[in-house]
Amino acid sequence: MASTVQSTSSDPLSDVRPATPEEAREQIRVLLHPKYDNYDFPFEDPGNEPDPRHFGWLTKNEIGQLEKLRASLEAKNYIRRLDTLTLLRFLRARGMDAEQAEAMFIASEEWRMKENVDELPATFVYDKRDEIFQYYPQYYHKTDKDGRPLYIEELGKIDLTAMNRIIGGTEEEAGNEMRKNLIVEYEKLADPRLPACSRKAGKLIETCCTIMDAKGVGYFIQPSIISFVQSAMKLSQDNYPERLGKLYVINTNWAITAAWKVCSVFLDAVTKDKIHVGSSIEELKKQIPEENLPEYFGGKCRCEGKLGCRGSNAGPWNEAQYQSPKKTGEKLEDVASNVGAQHGPTSETKMERDAATVGAENAAEAS
Repeated sequence: MASTVQSTSSDPLSDVRPATPEEAREQIRVLLHPKYDNYDFPFEDPGNEPDPRHFGWLTKNEIGQLEKLRASLEAKNYIRRLDTLTLLRFLRARGMDAEQAEAMFIASEEWRMKENVDELPATFVYDKRDEIFQYYPQYYHKTDKDGRPLYIEELGKIDLTAMNRIIGGTEEEAGNEMRKNLIVEYEKLADPRLPACSRKAGKLIETCCTIMDAKGVGYFIQPSIISFVQSAMKLSQDNYPERLGKLYVINTNWAITAAWKVCSVFLDAVTKDKIHVGSSIEELKKQIPEENLPEYFGGKCRCEGKLGCRGSNAGPWNEAQYQSPKKTGEKLEDVASNVGAQHGPTSETKMERDAATVGAENAAEAS
C-alpha cells in the first residue's frame, strides 16, 4: 500500500513523520546520542515505506517522548541501556507514552538486578541442556528472508515432569534453572544474534521470526504447561519488548485455531499482522529460504551433528565475518566507515559525528 505520509521537507524534526529514506536517515543523523548510541552494527533500516515509531520515522511529539524518557531515567541515576533503539522499544510497547515506558523500564532494571542478568550469560552453566532438550526443543536456526534470526519451539514435546526429573531438586529449583536458561537465551538474542544478523543484512535487525510447532499438542493441555508457557511469555513481554517480527503457528488442531480466532479480536492490527496461526508449509517458504528451513518443516536444511538442525545453532552469530569488532579486534572506526558506506552519503554514524555539534543540536531543540 502506498504511503500517504507527507514529506517533512528539510526539517528532520518536523511535526510530520518523515516520508522518504533520505529524510529518515537525516533524522537518525540528528538524533544519534553521542553518549549512548555506540553501535558497532548497522543501526538503520530506512526502507521505501515509513515505519512509524521506529528510529528515523518519528514525529516531533515522539521525539519529545524519547528525550523525556531518557532525561527522567538519567535523573534517577539509570545509566545503562539508555541508547535510542532500546528506549524506542520500551516506548513502542507502551504506546509512545514516556511515563508508562519509564515505569516498564525501571521494573525491568530492578528485575535484572534481582536476577543478576548482566552476569548470567557468562556464569550460568546449563550442564543438562542436551538431556532436557528432547523434552522441550527450543532453538535458533539460521535466518528468514528479511535477515531475522529464526527461533523455533516444538510445543508438542514439552514434558515438564521429565525436565524436573533430569534437573533434580524441588520443582521450584528445576523451574529456576529453566528460567535462567531462558534469560540467557534472550540475552544472547540481544548480543550476539541480532547484531550479527544486522551486519550480514547490512541493515538494522531488531526482531525474530518464530515458528511454534503445535504437532502433538492435544485438545487438553496440562495446567502446569500452560503456566510455564505463560510465565515465559510474561518474562519476554516485560523485559524484552518488541522482539517479535513474525510468528507462525503450524500443525494446529481445531481447538488452537478456535482459541486464536477469539483472542485475535483483542489484538491491534499491527500485532495481528505479525501472527499467522495454522500456517502451511508453503506459507513458511514464502518467509524462510528453503535452504534455511529444516527438512522436517518442509525445507531443505539438514545440519550435521547429534541433534541436527535442532542443535546446530547455525546462523550469522556463529560466522566469523559477522562477529562484533570487540571480539575480532577490528577498529570501531572501520565499522563506522563500512556501515556508512552501506547506506550512502546521506547517512552518518555516531563515530563520524562531532560531539560538540550534537550537543548544540540537542540544546537548540530543547530550547
